[in-house]
Amino acid sequence: MKLAILSQAPRCYSTRRLKEAALGRGHDVGVLDSTRFSLLLEHGNPNLLYRAQPLEPYDAVIPRIRASITFFGTAVVRQFEQMGIYCLNSAEAIVDSRDKLRSMQLLSRHDVGIPPTAFVRYPKYFLPAIDSVGGAPVVLKLLQGAQGMGVILADSTKNAQAILETMRTARQNVLIQKFVAESKGRDVRALVVGDRVVAAVRRTAQGQEFRSNLHRGAKAEPVTLDRDYEATALRAAHIIGLDVAGVDMLEGKDGPQVTEVNSSPGLQGLELATCVDVAGAIVEFLEAQLTAHRDETNNGFTRDDYQLSEVSVSRDSELVGQTVHGSGLQGRGLVVLKLRRDDREIVRPDETVVIMPGDLLLCFGRSAELQALASDATGNGFH
Repeated sequence: MKLAILSQAPRCYSTRRLKEAALGRGHDVGVLDSTRFSLLLEHGNPNLLYRAQPLEPYDAVIPRIRASITFFGTAVVRQFEQMGIYCLNSAEAIVDSRDKLRSMQLLSRHDVGIPPTAFVRYPKYFLPAIDSVGGAPVVLKLLQGAQGMGVILADSTKNAQAILETMRTARQNVLIQKFVAESKGRDVRALVVGDRVVAAVRRTAQGQEFRSNLHRGAKAEPVTLDRDYEATALRAAHIIGLDVAGVDMLEGKDGPQVTEVNSSPGLQGLELATCVDVAGAIVEFLEAQLTAHRDETNNGFTRDDYQLSEVSVSRDSELVGQTVHGSGLQGRGLVVLKLRRDDREIVRPDETVVIMPGDLLLCFGRSAELQALASDATGNGFH
């Protein structure tokens, strides 16, 4: 297949490794600068030019969008999507991941540990907000920061107020977040690809630095995640909607605390520390996704043949007591996106979640399969 890697840095480690992995698997690969595109919008005919020339046909896109060009870069990804070209990480998911407030809002609705966080506009609310997350010390974060930039540790309420007032004067939006003292200078980065954590490292800051970003000189060592941390990483990536993500977690006394879900994670530190072929895993996942899409197309299926449907599990259903993975739904081409139980919502339920009577399953799949499932109230317990 022919792949486009959207990157402004063709010589950087991550871009080079992705290109090498794709070439090594026999694919044609082009590295395209996201800022060199022109978007053409016409009735029924979205299109793209590259360097003012017609774009060659591509089968799939791997976005590597820098934070500094998020708006334009995601517009380009969205245009590829409108043209029916598969993109590894959607434009919407990239936008959600880049906005720290938005991503924390999404995670806060689900069963995912996050540090207590506050966001206010007016200076008179700064002190109550600091108190609401447990008081000083607190971590202050610019909403659009990356690689540890715009992240400040304020060791006292007075310093925190001064920093917030300065940022407010500079028209910067800042999150106020609880400082997890037991994890100072250390965190875990898990690299999620699809439904797997393919590699994980513990990053430790050096000297007096409290930020554990590798770009800040932190050291990385391989780590085997326990079930709780692995499930948290997968859940966080799926909630944001990312197929490929770097999930950063603090090791708090109450378990993993997600601080960021990165849509363009760097590969160098992970690959060098773990000796895992992360780039190869990403390309392999992309192949599987594109092959599935082509199989559906070859079988005569189109987007109109698919739909979302919410089905309720009855008490006598054969699914009761089974997990989603062991239920046989996946074998029928049905994907369970969410499981709703009372006032709880579980996104992309994993193998630890057992189906119970009264559960509502939000499923995506072929319309005919969903209709057959809905009509089979006796045999499968859906209605």
